Amino acid sequence: MTATRNYYWRIAGFYFFYYAFIGMFAPYWSLYLQSIHFNAIEIAILMSVQPVMRVLAPGVWGWLADHTGRRLLVVQLAALLSATFYLGVFVTTSFWGMMLVLALMSFFWSATMPLVEATTLSYLGAQTERYGRLRSWGSIGFIASVVGLGYAFDHIAIAWLLWAGLVCELGILLFSRQLPETEVAAHHTDHQPIAHILLQPRVLMLFGACFLMAAAHGPYYTFFSIYLVEHGYSKSAVGGLWALGVICEIGVFFLMPALARRFGFNRILLVSFALAVLRFLLIGWCVDWLALLLVAQVLHAATFGAYHAASIGLVHEMFRGRHQSRGQALFGSLTYGAGGVLGGLVSGPVWQHLGASALYSGSAALALLGWLLMRHKISLAQPEANDSAG
Repeated sequence: MTATRNYYWRIAGFYFFYYAFIGMFAPYWSLYLQSIHFNAIEIAILMSVQPVMRVLAPGVWGWLADHTGRRLLVVQLAALLSATFYLGVFVTTSFWGMMLVLALMSFFWSATMPLVEATTLSYLGAQTERYGRLRSWGSIGFIASVVGLGYAFDHIAIAWLLWAGLVCELGILLFSRQLPETEVAAHHTDHQPIAHILLQPRVLMLFGACFLMAAAHGPYYTFFSIYLVEHGYSKSAVGGLWALGVICEIGVFFLMPALARRFGFNRILLVSFALAVLRFLLIGWCVDWLALLLVAQVLHAATFGAYHAASIGLVHEMFRGRHQSRGQALFGSLTYGAGGVLGGLVSGPVWQHLGASALYSGSAALALLGWLLMRHKISLAQPEANDSAG
């Protein structure tokens, strides 16, 4: 507990700036791209660059961290290179130039979080249920970014977004140098190839369901802000709606220890998928009813907050010892990365040709498929203890 108190602020600071960057990027980058005259398909492609890198990069960096045993050094190097390549956004407004800059920046940016997740869980040791409270600082960073920028962009040009991103990148770099070193405890699965763990049915079911959840959120992260603005919402209102979801997410993070003990990670995920179906239907068909849109944003507590904490907890239980970094990296690549790529790329043509209601109905369908996979996972014969510990 003493060590946890000593280093809590350092880990919290990294989460704060990392998710502040997402709070800058996810709601507003599409608006910036629109302001420099990219069309819907070009925006969808450019917004998918980051998820593509989340597919390709974490596995490489996770292998390097596990192979060298220098996880913290890898995080620091990736943070430095990410900040360096981000500077390119100040000098290009062409489609191919922007794609190159985002690809290079994202290749290194996306490497850091899976490794920091593994560091955090190793650091907490047996108290992994406290993960949500540390992770909540990321949500606070997201809120600070999305609300502050939302109000700012009602009064200043969207181009100032580039400077906000630079501040976040420098914060990530600073706190990457403050993270604690952690030892990887030996585990009886250390001698097994990681594919032996990955190909277990319960792991495949979890990864498949989470892939679908990430794909379902692709249209949300790509077009939600544009969707709201086109329906008459101000940019400050857009920021407020994004922030509402994350405020509810923070509440769930603090409740996760009690929820996990009572219901288990698997059941929490099952409820999260079910509520995602409802949320995306509300977004797709009720955008002009503010009260229902507020309900949809409150459901972010389940569709991201509870979902993320429970899925990360399960992955931590499945990949132990020397497989920790690569396990978290594979999870990020194959779910948030690959799923985000699919959702983001498909969202452009669907948005352009079929409209927003069809797009978000598709998100609801993907969440429903994820729910069915989770049901199948839970039905697999597992020891009763796995339902609470993963």
